[in-house]
Amino acid sequence: MNSQIKIALIDDEQLILEGVKMLLSTEKNISVSLTSNNGPDFIEKLETLSPEEFPNIALVDVQMQPMNGFELVEILKEKYPDLKIIILSSHYKTSILGYMVKLGVSAFLPKNSDRKTFIDAITMVYKNGVFFTPEDHQMLFSYMNSSTKKRSLFEMEDELSEREKDVVKLICQEFTNNEIAEKLFISPRTVESHRQRVLEKIGAKNTVGIVIYAIINNIYSISTKI
Repeated sequence: MNSQIKIALIDDEQLILEGVKMLLSTEKNISVSLTSNNGPDFIEKLETLSPEEFPNIALVDVQMQPMNGFELVEILKEKYPDLKIIILSSHYKTSILGYMVKLGVSAFLPKNSDRKTFIDAITMVYKNGVFFTPEDHQMLFSYMNSSTKKRSLFEMEDELSEREKDVVKLICQEFTNNEIAEKLFISPRTVESHRQRVLEKIGAKNTVGIVIYAIINNIYSISTKI
């Protein structure tokens, strides 16, 4: 991978900030371009950045004051929908994972993750937009077994049509609206209509939500190879 992955770190523990920054400093394709110890400060800093300086991925701690990680993610997804987010937390629970999926978070990493998992997660999120460990997959499939929980995760009004599934598969492969239109012999405007309809049907906010929905519903299978 030749592109430099620009990382932002947000954590209210200085040791975590310094430790993660030091860990990533050994990776030639990854650079920490921004650090902050709270949400409001991070948002202020983002507003001053040029497009060239803007991070590709934000690593966000959950337990922070005065704004917790979930509150920060909601604001970031509203203002910067293309910013990919990896949550760092000591609390690894199915309910939290499900909530993060709903918000459109790209990955969840326990703070005690090993170095390889940490680097793999960043690389895969940059490359594919999402990273799930085998444990994540198991938790999500368990979560989806309950129709009540499934509805709370993806608020389906009706099932996706076959055409919508075709569009979803191509979205997961990162094709643009124009490229999808060419492959399916439809107009770009029709592709955008399908995309918006899918978002409405599954209750997701962005493309990451579409990818996650497709993975856990076996519409699309993502490679875990780096």
